[in-house]
Amino acid sequence: MFNQFLPDQFVKSILEISPASLKEKGIKGIITDLDNTLVEWDRPLATPEIIEWFAEMQRHDIKVTIVSNNNEDRVGAFSTPLQIPFIFAARKPLVRAFKKAIFQMEIKKEEAVVIGDQLLTDVLGGNRGGFHTILVVPVAQTDGFMTRINRKIERRILNWFRKNGKLTWED
Repeated sequence: MFNQFLPDQFVKSILEISPASLKEKGIKGIITDLDNTLVEWDRPLATPEIIEWFAEMQRHDIKVTIVSNNNEDRVGAFSTPLQIPFIFAARKPLVRAFKKAIFQMEIKKEEAVVIGDQLLTDVLGGNRGGFHTILVVPVAQTDGFMTRINRKIERRILNWFRKNGKLTWED
């Protein structure tokens, strides 16, 4: 049961994910969360490092779509200046938004990766949809109200993984 929450991969920062490493896996598209994955949940715009990461993906013909549970104003204000396609109010971990993203990118699910900072939304949704999932360390130490509840549950799941030898990375 808990295996649905187990990511395929773990990185400390989305900036550690390179086009070369994705292309080795046959990845042509990225479905990424926004808040606490790309930038802090309360930072309205992209950092220079994130802007460069998007540009690097584009130079290597890797498409990116932001899929967020947040509202249109928040996700649009971040994505539109960067000309990055986005899906808001995604209702993750439901799979519909992930399927919509690969349809829009015109790729197969085997050619996409789901990246996010939460087990209960990003990883669970990506795994349920049959995607390769990558968990990142949240970029902020604080969270919105609902995310704080999710983090408590996530800690229990991660502890279970640790006790059962399922974690292959260090905290």
